[in-house]
Amino acid sequence: MTTAELRQALPLVTARDLRVAYDGGPNVLDGVNLDLFPGEMVALLGSSGSGKSTLMRSLTGFAPISGGQVRVAGHDVTNLRRGELRTLRSEVGQVFQQFNLIPRMSVLTNVLTGALHTAGPINLAYGFTSAHRKRALELLDRVGIAHKAKDPARSLSGGQQQRVAIARALMQQPKLILADEPVASLDPKLADSVLELLREIALQDGIPVLVSLHVLPLALAHTDRIVGLRHGEMIVSGRTAELDAEQLAPLYADDSESRVGTQEVTPSVHARA
Repeated sequence: MTTAELRQALPLVTARDLRVAYDGGPNVLDGVNLDLFPGEMVALLGSSGSGKSTLMRSLTGFAPISGGQVRVAGHDVTNLRRGELRTLRSEVGQVFQQFNLIPRMSVLTNVLTGALHTAGPINLAYGFTSAHRKRALELLDRVGIAHKAKDPARSLSGGQQQRVAIARALMQQPKLILADEPVASLDPKLADSVLELLREIALQDGIPVLVSLHVLPLALAHTDRIVGLRHGEMIVSGRTAELDAEQLAPLYADDSESRVGTQEVTPSVHARA
């Protein structure tokens, strides 16, 4: 997608006044508004317990939405039936901190599992078509590890395993990618390379990527926009270029500190790069 096309695009994800509560307890998310546009990579920041993972889970119906509206890729998440939820989840690629690969299986087979929703209940070793295998190899080449296709996943380094996980997510032909702390277990150099890859995918494929991070410099270096949660409320939302570490500091302030002034760091609530 060209820059002009991205700027004219409608959001693929919208959340309005989103509230999430578990078992009748207090709100874990309270009044969150979010837009994700095709082709952008957005950092999700906040301290432990701020609601980052819950927000990601709510976008695929894994968290109990108690109020507000959420739409993802044309699906009204708040009103989906079980079969419709399966369809939605097949359209969302997920990348996790712990990679979630099958260690004893080959790299190629791990990538092929991303196509299970289209291939049906088939044998992992023999059921995939030649077209599936061709695409999986192409994706491994894209993420730079095609030469590892036959190796067991457990033999790869952490950075290589995360690239396999990204290729697996792309195998789904996703409309959205959710990356929950994808570089938390990687050293700085590998973290940079993985985030560069995700941003390249977002731009080239027109897929919005929402990435949860805990290192501010990585968010400032690799994302188009930053949104930040504190105590389940979104208190930061703006273009990365318009934010700095000082403005983002309230996201990590002690609970005893006042929230006064945190709203001033929202210069472009719906801005896109």
